[in-house]
Amino acid sequence: MYFIIFVSVNQAEKSFDNLSRDELLNVTKELNTIISELNFKNAKLEHELDQIKRLVFGSRKERFVSDTPKEQLSLGFDVEAKEQSKEVPQQTITYSRSKPGKSKKEGAGSRLPLPSHLPREVTILEPIVDLREYKEIGKEITEVLEYDPGKFFVKQYVRPRYVRIKPLDEGTDNVVIAEMPIRFNEKGIFGEGLLGKIIIDKYMDHLPLYRQMKRFKRMGVEIPSSTLSDSVMRTVLGLTPLYELLLKLLKGSGYIEGDETTIKVLDNEKKGKAHLGYYWAYRSPVENIILFDYRRGRGREGPKEFLEGYRGYLQTDGYEVYEYFSDQPGIKLLRCMAHGRRNFIESMQNDRMRSEQALEIIQQLYNVEREAREAKMDYEARYTLRQEKSVGILEELKKWLIKNYQEVLPKSPIGKAIFYMLSAWDRFCEYIRDGRLEIDNNLVENGIRPIAIGRKNYLFAGSHDAAKKAAMIYSLLGTCLINQINPYDWLVDVLKRLPEHPINKLEELLPYKWGNPTTPEKQNF
Repeated sequence: MYFIIFVSVNQAEKSFDNLSRDELLNVTKELNTIISELNFKNAKLEHELDQIKRLVFGSRKERFVSDTPKEQLSLGFDVEAKEQSKEVPQQTITYSRSKPGKSKKEGAGSRLPLPSHLPREVTILEPIVDLREYKEIGKEITEVLEYDPGKFFVKQYVRPRYVRIKPLDEGTDNVVIAEMPIRFNEKGIFGEGLLGKIIIDKYMDHLPLYRQMKRFKRMGVEIPSSTLSDSVMRTVLGLTPLYELLLKLLKGSGYIEGDETTIKVLDNEKKGKAHLGYYWAYRSPVENIILFDYRRGRGREGPKEFLEGYRGYLQTDGYEVYEYFSDQPGIKLLRCMAHGRRNFIESMQNDRMRSEQALEIIQQLYNVEREAREAKMDYEARYTLRQEKSVGILEELKKWLIKNYQEVLPKSPIGKAIFYMLSAWDRFCEYIRDGRLEIDNNLVENGIRPIAIGRKNYLFAGSHDAAKKAAMIYSLLGTCLINQINPYDWLVDVLKRLPEHPINKLEELLPYKWGNPTTPEKQNF
């Protein structure tokens, strides 16, 4: 590109004698314009290259903590535009995280105590001496964590058949036999415990069925792949009523966070190529419910159909599909502060000083949220705290955004970061008006992580139908996790109880009610 400019200048030099002063000024302006455009493109490419390097090689920690004292970093609004031309002092950006402290006894090489709830197999080792000549003065106890691999066993139901010794009149039942207990899968060969383990291994620990088959074979049990896959599908289908009840409760919660992630799916219509489908995730922070919905695409048809009839808050990122709901009656959109903050982290290379200033102010908002969380405030107390502290911080942030947007290039990374927040400012501020609402979408993003980890193991879903069924089990097991319930214990118990459980009391089997039907309404977050 610079070579082209050089040629143009040489050509212009040959005819300088024939140009007037005004014409020479015009040529100079054109060249300066070209140079400015090229410099902008170069800065843009450098920024894009930096983001690619961060995605490939770097860790994405978004909590901003500057190591510069407050008095040395001016956050006022008296920064003159000419300061940008000065050399910007280099600052080191650090990130902090909580780290559990060590006790005094935990030095180098020390070990943590083993869990007290585990059963102990005690082996007493006596010294090879005549103990009658010694007196015990204490004991040294060494504990080693051991493991006895899981073993298969066959649960055999024996039902003796009896005939009446003295038959009664004709038409009476003279032969009797006990009824079989009702099982979740009456014709299947797997018990509820094994079904639960297969499903947890597949969907929670991301162990594909073919790997489970190999493990079973090493343990002396060969299970056909068709038997294994059919049993999993029948089990997931049997849990459909619980999924549908979760959906009903989610839509009635009044506050939903939304996000989406990809999943590769084998498609018969695409020979040799996998289809890129989408799991749309919806979470209710109030009810502690998360739901996944599989769709073949990322268009608005998915959330439009799924959220039909919903009324309440909907918190998302800036993906344009969600704009459809801005005109829907009864729905109020919120933006995610973490996405706004992320743009300033990514603009650090473009304008370090302004990016740091924005991140410092945003961090103050998160400090308020941390204060409420550590104090375990209920929704009303959190609302009051935000009114006292967050409102003023948001006003300061808005003034900063307006002032600095006038001083930057709109298409630069810092310009885009500022515009992203200003263009939807009311939605970024909506969370302070209701104590139930979260400052960002991180809760639903955390719920998506198991899927992101899982697709690295099983690579793709076998079909669109399999992806839909997986969304159902992800929803139920994911709801277990966010309610701090052991998914295996919940699943095995539900598989045993579901066949005879009253349909009008299904909510008792949902994770947040399981084991405690009288769970009080959740107020803390």
